[in-house]
Amino acid sequence: MDDAQLIEHMVGSEPVYEGTLLKVRRDQVRLHDGHQTVREWIAHPGAVVIIAALDNGKLLFERQFRYPLRRIFTELPAGKIDAGEHPLDTARRELREETGHTAKFWRHLATMHPCIGYSDERIEIFWAQGLIYVGHQRDHGEHLDVIELSVADALLAVQDGEITDGKTISALMWADKISSGAWPMPE
Repeated sequence: MDDAQLIEHMVGSEPVYEGTLLKVRRDQVRLHDGHQTVREWIAHPGAVVIIAALDNGKLLFERQFRYPLRRIFTELPAGKIDAGEHPLDTARRELREETGHTAKFWRHLATMHPCIGYSDERIEIFWAQGLIYVGHQRDHGEHLDVIELSVADALLAVQDGEITDGKTISALMWADKISSGAWPMPE
């Protein structure tokens, strides 16, 4: 299989919009066959999602309003990676800020790319356990409810269409496989 026919080469790039979080780019690209076309895409700083496993076997979830879809979503704790910040530090910060918990044990599970057709965003999936409640430190204007769900109940919520957030669904696959013993905890 020759991957060269799949590769696109940038021949020009221009900013379309530069916001606080996102930057929109318009790139002129040359295809393998010599034709040129335009690719519009969003530059994103990256994010983390945390599977926070409680001693009772349940996971921590958050319910919060997400403005673009104008509704409340149930999702795993997550957040944006700040410039120069290591993803594990982001995960630790976000878990504490949003849920009020710290964790004794951390493990990086995987990297996912949620929007490959129009964004370079990556989301690092972390497992946290040995949780200790120390009090939340939410950002100004950040309002959410923290709830506990078993993996089984969370998967039923996915099946019923109650949990539709992509990062949460992807991370729940990992949580299900690890908690069932089908997949070993990565080293």
